[in-house]
Amino acid sequence: MKNIITLLTLALTTLVHAQNKLPFQLEKGWELSGFENPESVVLDTKNNVLYVSNVNGEATAKDGNGYISKISLEGKIIQQKWIDGLNAPKGLTIYKDQLYVTDIDQIIQIDINTQQTTSFEAKNATFLNDITVDKKGNVYASNTFGFSGIYKLPKKGEREVELWLKTEGLNMPNGLYVAKNKLFVAGWGQNMNPETYETQVNGKLLSIDLKTKNVESITQPVGNLDGLSQTLHGFLMTDWLAGRLLYYSTKSKTTTEVISLSKGSADTYFHKKTKSVYIPLMLDNKLVKYHFKK
Repeated sequence: MKNIITLLTLALTTLVHAQNKLPFQLEKGWELSGFENPESVVLDTKNNVLYVSNVNGEATAKDGNGYISKISLEGKIIQQKWIDGLNAPKGLTIYKDQLYVTDIDQIIQIDINTQQTTSFEAKNATFLNDITVDKKGNVYASNTFGFSGIYKLPKKGEREVELWLKTEGLNMPNGLYVAKNKLFVAGWGQNMNPETYETQVNGKLLSIDLKTKNVESITQPVGNLDGLSQTLHGFLMTDWLAGRLLYYSTKSKTTTEVISLSKGSADTYFHKKTKSVYIPLMLDNKLVKYHFKK
């Protein structure tokens, strides 16, 4: 009987490892220092450059210290303060030559060609964080701390920011990603200690139907999630507090640690064409690039 139990245990362990086996490995490309609390990165595929948001101070301080850097794909600083005079810029996304950035209680639209900025106030927002855009040009921004909510900046009409969804079921939403008719959300968690940002319940990956606003859980609680990017067969998520990159497989429905990072690993960006992954290390003031290999 003891031998049978041992064999069953080994078989189960093998099955779990087989299910969690990653379909890729990450190889480090480059590492760039010189930032000031970098929070998010986005690739401008038209101009072949990266934009990195620098909080440069307290995450909720309206001090005018925040800025956006322009970086080459080879990992060199082109312009340290390409756009400055912001407060605490965080999430970044691009739609048709327009760069959108969250800044505490505003969504800032930046014309990439002219560098002209337009500000849209998000009424009662306390901590706008990540940002994403759907195929029609509607912009969505998460409000993480203070209350759990999602704001929306419509592409058409008067273009006023609206509180699109507010519910504690959003799990203190952080990372956002739109795919087809769903908004995917990486949550920070529940019951947070305001001094340490640790939570009694970890965050999980959610999906929201863009038409019905129905919220569904995709994973179990897995970490204090920050960045969220869709890959070919799943999602990459950063765990800010634990300092690690996670992968959720849509095939096996499992979440696996990909690599260990440092505390403060923030918004990821995955480029599907080159299979490149960019990750700001907020507390280390660095940006790192990895690429997929089999």
